[in-house]
Amino acid sequence: MVEDLVDPRRTEPPYVLSEREMLEAWLEYHRITLLLKCEGLDDAGRKARPIPTSKLSLHGLIRHCAEVERNWFRRTLLKEPKAPFIWFDVKVEDSELVPLDDADWDADLAAWHAECDASRAAAARFDLDHTGVRRGEDVSLRWIYNHMIEEYARHNGHADIIRELVDGQVGW
Repeated sequence: MVEDLVDPRRTEPPYVLSEREMLEAWLEYHRITLLLKCEGLDDAGRKARPIPTSKLSLHGLIRHCAEVERNWFRRTLLKEPKAPFIWFDVKVEDSELVPLDDADWDADLAAWHAECDASRAAAARFDLDHTGVRRGEDVSLRWIYNHMIEEYARHNGHADIIRELVDGQVGW
């Protein structure tokens, strides 16, 4: 039932907010959406890759999004180009997504939460026009917020399909 899909951690942003508040609210909305997609499954369900041609799993998406948070807010916005990767190995394509055989959900979820917290703290230091550097080009915090919303929204679509294939759960 639709009312079962309501969760106090996730609220749609009001229609009228300042630009900054709107960007922050939508990013939080999508972060929580991904988290909700992962809840209520066991380890095997979170690690399942039900689309044979894809490396995507819910667990892998949490790891990927932790890497994306670190990349945009630490490496780009804070200009910390040497911030280490968490799981990603530049020599191995999609290394944050697979393999997950020995991956620890609680540790990986904690790492994602820590990266989200670090991203919030980094962003709070600057106005939307502040620029970081990506591939030698200036990029504004405003652009980073918009990209992060797009990144999560796209992956939440993937998470919708994965979750439905894993256990039939739809919504959120």
